[in-house]
Amino acid sequence: MSIDTAEGVLGDATIGELEAGLRGEVVRPGDAGYDDARAIWNAAHDRRPALVVRCAGTADVMRAVEFARSQDLLVAVRGGAHSIAGFSTCDGGIVIDLSAMKGARVDPVQRRIVAQPGMTWGDFDHETQAFGRAVTGGLVSTTGIAGFTLGGGVGWLVRRHGLACDNLVGADVVTADGRLVHASAEENPDLFWALRGGGGNFGVVTSFEYQLHPVGPQVLAGLIFYRAAEARQVITRWRDLTAGMPDELTTLVNLTTAPPLPFLPEEVHGTRVVVVGGMYAGAPEAGEAAVRPLRGLGTPIADLMGPMPYTGMQTLLDPLWTRGAHNYFTSAFIEASDPAIDELTRLHHTTPTPSSELHMHHLGGAYGRVPADATAFSQRDASFLCNVIARSPEPTGFDEHVAWARGARDEIARHGHGATYVNFTGDGAEDKVRASYPGPVYDRLVQVKNKYDPTNLFRLNQNIRPSSAS
Repeated sequence: MSIDTAEGVLGDATIGELEAGLRGEVVRPGDAGYDDARAIWNAAHDRRPALVVRCAGTADVMRAVEFARSQDLLVAVRGGAHSIAGFSTCDGGIVIDLSAMKGARVDPVQRRIVAQPGMTWGDFDHETQAFGRAVTGGLVSTTGIAGFTLGGGVGWLVRRHGLACDNLVGADVVTADGRLVHASAEENPDLFWALRGGGGNFGVVTSFEYQLHPVGPQVLAGLIFYRAAEARQVITRWRDLTAGMPDELTTLVNLTTAPPLPFLPEEVHGTRVVVVGGMYAGAPEAGEAAVRPLRGLGTPIADLMGPMPYTGMQTLLDPLWTRGAHNYFTSAFIEASDPAIDELTRLHHTTPTPSSELHMHHLGGAYGRVPADATAFSQRDASFLCNVIARSPEPTGFDEHVAWARGARDEIARHGHGATYVNFTGDGAEDKVRASYPGPVYDRLVQVKNKYDPTNLFRLNQNIRPSSAS
């Protein structure tokens, strides 16, 4: 049976030849598992690819890339499949699905891990915490390590150990011509530089090697809830505290709506609240003094800050971020001036759904000490990152929710650098991609793209267009 693609028709014999060269499987429209195979975490993107290639290993990835190139197919690469901007799926093209590639090898002596791209941060932490080791991971454990790392990677360890990409020491990459190359500081250093913050532009990463750090198994971490009426006071006092925070302490403020959870008083369920979250990545007993001022930012509704397993904090938010909702994330690097705080508190009262939020991450520390030219992620002088999230369980009205998020981002961005976090651009709009990188960094990324993907085979991403496509 032939299959229609965005570029033409694939015959059964052609697809059979692809299947014969795989250890994994090909899923096509009409197959019993097709709807499951095409689904992603973010229900805002409902696509119908011509083929889903479920890769079992690197050889399958090489074969899938060669096939896509030879058939001139649109290529989507899928790791953890959160796919906020919808890049891990497509209509009429091929999805190279890496989700079954979950192997990992930890070297506890050298403090290294080699991890395959199908791992989520929950998978990753399971392996590394067996040795009391960690690297900066996602705030939700179902996030995939691959896209998170390639776009930077902000998490609870960012001030102590930098971004996820700062801890990347090597990667194996299948390039657009089907070759497997290794990237590190010594081998293909131009590609290695670009992988650390340049997104999925340069190939399919089939293994990531990270430097690990002693973290856990117990940390001092958690959440403190305040009423929205105290928002300006809480954020201002928190902002002032950040100037003297130790690197071990990473915190954020979340302007959200109180979920109906048993540890919150019933009268605040469904009302707007301010949540201060944090993790002290050191000895829990030393962290108590560091987090104590967070309890005095206002009058707490609930205080969940205390000793807990590192994996407990890494999974704490998971119940609020299940798959199947419609999501749109965007962002801006800002400075927490008084006018910016006023803007945030005003916007908090305009959130369109109970699960729509504004997050303000404190940066600095190890994040800020990485030289701006050391990685493609070069926004090292920003003190805060604001993420704007529109989320709804239903598609009805979601376009209006997205419009709210874009408008909120534009308002907040006036108080910052004009730059966007590449993982949270919201979509692949060229102006937002360019805003993620200073001009010289973008030009350098174009040169790497010219070398490794001159035809822009890998364009479903925050795309750096090669010169030939400009």
